Amino acid sequence: MMVVGLEARDLAMTRFAISPLWEVIASVRVIKQPHLFPEHLPWSGRVRPRLADVDWRLLADLVQIPTLVIPTFVCPPPATSQPTLDVELATLVTTSPEALRAGLDELPGPRSSRLAALYAEPVAGLARLAEVIAVYADAAIGPYWPRMRTLLEREVLLGAQRMATDGVHGLLNHLDPYVRLEADTLRVDHIVLAGTVRLDGRGLLLVPSVFTGPRVWSNFGSPGQPVLRYPARAVGTLWERDPAPRGQGLPRVLGRTRATLLHELAVPTSTLELAERCGLTPGTVSQHLGALRDAGLVGAHRAGRFVLYARTTAGEALVNASGGAAP
Repeated sequence: MMVVGLEARDLAMTRFAISPLWEVIASVRVIKQPHLFPEHLPWSGRVRPRLADVDWRLLADLVQIPTLVIPTFVCPPPATSQPTLDVELATLVTTSPEALRAGLDELPGPRSSRLAALYAEPVAGLARLAEVIAVYADAAIGPYWPRMRTLLEREVLLGAQRMATDGVHGLLNHLDPYVRLEADTLRVDHIVLAGTVRLDGRGLLLVPSVFTGPRVWSNFGSPGQPVLRYPARAVGTLWERDPAPRGQGLPRVLGRTRATLLHELAVPTSTLELAERCGLTPGTVSQHLGALRDAGLVGAHRAGRFVLYARTTAGEALVNASGGAAP
């Protein structure tokens, strides 16, 4: 149990943030032990084949199983409410050699050759780690980030509404079953961590997470704003697919493939994910998306390294009028 002493300034400085870097780090645990995260089995099943050609061993070494500790420098507190992964990686590579080595010293057991090289050459090692994270994220997180971000933004909105109606005390006492605020003392029930700490006016950064698992993760003692990462609600719905109605109207007009793609674009989705869902090649998907875009039924926008497609207002109206696309 962590016992955290709060003062008025801490409550006033409490804020929310979303962290794509934390999601990358936390997702490694899911990939390594998917059976412990059954709600994410559809995601891990799709992602594992894509990671076959990615060298993410340095990242895997940093997130050990069982995960008793994750070095603080690997996922520093977000400086803004919605940083991009690139912004968080820019912060990561500025970690001081002393902080990096202190973080690696926290890891139990013998050091792998990759961690030993990181320890010996922190500047070069951090640049390499940022590259590894970026490549891993492209394969594992990027195609799904728009829907993840939407769910996390909804979680922040719900938290803000709770704080507006019930205050910070009401917010923290409804945040997670393992978190409880009593007077000016925050109690966080951890499996491993225990101790007493005061925040001394630094406030509390609340970070909802998709991949954090059933327990909260915290960092109260390191420099920067103390962080409490907690599981967002309804994460299992991220990987669900709405069954397509079996009506034939839309396929007769657009063709079965384009009707199916239009149905799948209820949320912003990448070409790669559409290809996997529909059993098509990325080239075929791109060709059909081009036709749907030319017709004004689909729009596209860039999110980091990915171009994401979604139905336009006209596309929504067409799908709703027809009762949906055929499977």
